[in-house]
Amino acid sequence: MAGEEEEGSGPESFDNASRRDSTALSIVEVGTGGRELPLYRVVDRMAWTGTKHTALHEQLVDLARNVWKLSALVVDATGVGAGLTSFLADQLGRGPRRVIVEPFVFTGKSKSDLGWAFVGLIDRGRIKEYANDGTDITRIYRHQLAARTYEILPGPGELLRWGVPVSRGHDDLLISAALVTRLDEIDWRPRKARGSPAQV
Repeated sequence: MAGEEEEGSGPESFDNASRRDSTALSIVEVGTGGRELPLYRVVDRMAWTGTKHTALHEQLVDLARNVWKLSALVVDATGVGAGLTSFLADQLGRGPRRVIVEPFVFTGKSKSDLGWAFVGLIDRGRIKEYANDGTDITRIYRHQLAARTYEILPGPGELLRWGVPVSRGHDDLLISAALVTRLDEIDWRPRKARGSPAQV
């Protein structure tokens, strides 16, 4: 989640060349297929720069409910994202098509854990990218992935400091992809009824 400005309006307002951060969204399809841990297939990416949070809220609710019919949404609830996360949790958590909204607050420790978990997804082949479609957003994501740096801090915790240095651009799309790891907290196994028939 990023700050808002008067000019921003929608995904077409994404401006990676700007010094401003952007709000980024990674859409993944969750596959279980008998696996103990789910497989995540990235099917789309979107980003907004400077979009007012009221407009962003409306767009995210529409995307979650009507376009992608999401089961879960992981949201950066740090700083400016806290209010929007609360509104999304309230609106998407109601009704017959309830969406699980999982807030994530960035700290040094939580970002380290996120980085290690993302490396784990990649190493185990549990996150799959769509083929390079030649779009700007795909090119920018691949640039952010290549531009990221990391450092393992000394000490027993092996804290991982990672991201894209300001001198090399932004990491909004990269962070959005890494937040997919939080979907591991959800039990995706299909439910099966067992036992006696229910009595009415």
